[in-house]
Amino acid sequence: MSIILRPATENDLQKILEIVNHSILHTTANYSYEIQTIEVQKKWFEDKQTKNLPVIVADMNGEVVGFGSYGQFREKIGYQYTVEHSVYVVDNIIGKGIGSKLLIELIRLAKEQGYHVMIGAIDADNAGSIAFHERFGFVATGTIREVGYKFDHWLDLVFMQLILA
Repeated sequence: MSIILRPATENDLQKILEIVNHSILHTTANYSYEIQTIEVQKKWFEDKQTKNLPVIVADMNGEVVGFGSYGQFREKIGYQYTVEHSVYVVDNIIGKGIGSKLLIELIRLAKEQGYHVMIGAIDADNAGSIAFHERFGFVATGTIREVGYKFDHWLDLVFMQLILA
């Protein structure tokens, strides 16, 4: 299994969209209800490029099997050194180290760009994602109770942070 991490291109957006939409329809990793369109995904990608924010993909033998990115945590200027990240991997590849490669690269890029803190916002029931983040030094800093609602029940959101210095 040969994995190459590389910057995403517009040609990758259809596969990224498939990964995102699978997450929307089948998981609580994404609190959206409605699947996204390619137009929405293109706008997201253009916004990342305009703001000099990375979108990286994990390419396995020419096929995108995961992606990662980060964006501004909150809009106020005081948060300018904090980013919130996302890492997604196709279901049948989870647990094979691709998410780790993507997160390591996002951390490296965030440090290189001068960010100070990286945040992960994780569904509290997703013990696998919480443990995954802990392996990279992320610390749970708080849980916001019942802020999400999906699949007919309330969801708690755990904030985890990594100080990048």
